[in-house]
Amino acid sequence: MLKQLKGLTVCLALISGYAFAAGEPIDIKDVPSLSADEGRVGEVRRVDDGTEFKVCADPDNMPYSNLRGEGFEDKIAAVLAQDIGKKLSFAYAYNRQGFLRNTINAGRCDVIIGTTSDFDALRTSEPYYRSGHVFVWRKESNFKITDWDSPDLRKGIIGIVDKSPAAVPLNDHNLMANARPYRLQRDLNLPTSFLIDDLAKGDIDVAIVWGPIAGYYAKQSKVPLEMAFVPEYNKVNLQGKEYWNISVGVRKKDKERMEVINAALARNKDKIAQILADYGIPTVPVLAGDSVFKK
Repeated sequence: MLKQLKGLTVCLALISGYAFAAGEPIDIKDVPSLSADEGRVGEVRRVDDGTEFKVCADPDNMPYSNLRGEGFEDKIAAVLAQDIGKKLSFAYAYNRQGFLRNTINAGRCDVIIGTTSDFDALRTSEPYYRSGHVFVWRKESNFKITDWDSPDLRKGIIGIVDKSPAAVPLNDHNLMANARPYRLQRDLNLPTSFLIDDLAKGDIDVAIVWGPIAGYYAKQSKVPLEMAFVPEYNKVNLQGKEYWNISVGVRKKDKERMEVINAALARNKDKIAQILADYGIPTVPVLAGDSVFKK
């Protein structure tokens, strides 16, 4: 069970992996390449001279980040760097399998702006926001969805990311026959905002999506969309945990770096909250001590 929960935490820790940039797409030729040898023992390795606030980021993963610095995590990084008095810079890699290995663990960068607060591969900050999965539907459908027993959930096709936490209560409430699954592993050939796009086009009738992704794209959609938080399910089945605290992450050994970041987060609480609101990120109050590993 613990192994399964660790896998779930890794999935949610890097949950920004199934988002895609809005607006003009990033040209893959503009994405900096990584040296396969950089960071290996005995090979070239970046030396931190103490002047940079160097962030590990995805080059094409809105609403979180992109090469143009348009994501909400980019904006939060800029606030923290300015507060700390360091130059903001980035090391880019696609946020999928191997992201930590190729970025922060290789020494190419020092900070990950968004990860689950209980992700045990990193030292994490005090949580700076909390979000959860949401139901999204077209306003014109006149649906009213508040929980898994809402009758309108049985009136159409439900788009859901396969193996995501929300798939657990979906199955438990005998709604799988209504489901259209979307792959969890990011496909770089596809704009994975297509779940919200499919909802707007009418290919599905309800989408169940991680809140920051849903809120951002719902706010941008030309088709009016409605949204409601999915009820928490962790007391029924911990693998159906829907809500997560989000923190900044650094390497385990970087205790002093984290102390500086925690102080900056506290000083800039209001600025960060405004950034989240500007991007349409739905939030709930942070739950202190929340962890899938607590006994």
